[in-house]
Amino acid sequence: MHVPDGFIDAPTSAVTGVIAAGALAVSLRGARRELGGTSHASEAERGGEKTAPLAGLVAAFIFAVQMLNFPVAAGTSGHLLGGALAAILVGPYTGVLCVSVVLLMQGVLFADGGLTALGVNITDMALVTTVVSYAVFRGLLAVLPRGRRSVTVASFVAALVSVPAAACAFTLIYAVGGTTDVSIGKVATAMIGVHVLIGVGEAVITALTVGAVIAVRPDLVHGARGLRQRLRLRVDGELVDAPASPAAAPTSRRKVWVTGLVASLVLAGFVSFYASASPDGLEKVAHDKGIDTRAREHASAGSPLADYGVKDVSDARLSGGLAGVIGVGVTVVAGSAVFWAVRRRRDTDVPPVSHGL
Repeated sequence: MHVPDGFIDAPTSAVTGVIAAGALAVSLRGARRELGGTSHASEAERGGEKTAPLAGLVAAFIFAVQMLNFPVAAGTSGHLLGGALAAILVGPYTGVLCVSVVLLMQGVLFADGGLTALGVNITDMALVTTVVSYAVFRGLLAVLPRGRRSVTVASFVAALVSVPAAACAFTLIYAVGGTTDVSIGKVATAMIGVHVLIGVGEAVITALTVGAVIAVRPDLVHGARGLRQRLRLRVDGELVDAPASPAAAPTSRRKVWVTGLVASLVLAGFVSFYASASPDGLEKVAHDKGIDTRAREHASAGSPLADYGVKDVSDARLSGGLAGVIGVGVTVVAGSAVFWAVRRRRDTDVPPVSHGL
């Protein structure tokens, strides 16, 4: 659903740019709370200390999985958007930043998603998917039984809903500022129809990933915090905490991080070669309905990594694999730098607590 330059007119692109900038500003403030990072933080915020190092990895993983287009209909493919996955793993504010980092890297380095349309893409793919999915996720958790299975089920449904929601958002943006004269009804029907199918793939990927992390380190999943309740027993008329049962040592955060990074590199560097070559949902609809007649060449079309290949490397498999590995590396570094800076700002913003009388 990466919108190229030329699909949306300049005034509308500017307005969405302002919306995106405002969303990023709010997300930066919210991410400080989600990432915690101080000894004076609340218990919920201290949970963020565990997920802060993973936020950059989440961005890199989303980049990698977005390279894996899967077939959804004849001549059409889809790929992960990632808003639901990011929101559930590291929090909605941090999730907006994760997807935005991915979109920025894709637009600047890989000529994927127009630069003048960056505001459109952040609003649609980062903001709408994250807000909608997290609202659905929290709503489901409020009515489902408390437990890990409920988190996985809620993740599936939230991700499923987020993709057609993004398709609706694009349709509204196109209705306001589309550069071609195409019936909005036809655009909406085609966009929502194909993206419902893509949403199924999004839901499967999101639920499997969230379930895998919960299985080894549930404390690292932002959306699963607070689900574990200590058993209490009544002794002599008073409720007391039951003694903790012995358990195996949890998988270290470093091991989780390394495993995630290796998986991202393998997906982007090797598995991506076998991804569907069919156009994705937006590309297919744009071609079939004539939305793309005024599309412009990407400003980064001359990038050495344009179209997810390394310039002057003739072997397609090697070129695509190298581009994927470079993309994962650049995204994890850029994302980690952003979240390190946010967490550091949180440390400096919180005044020390005096324990004296």
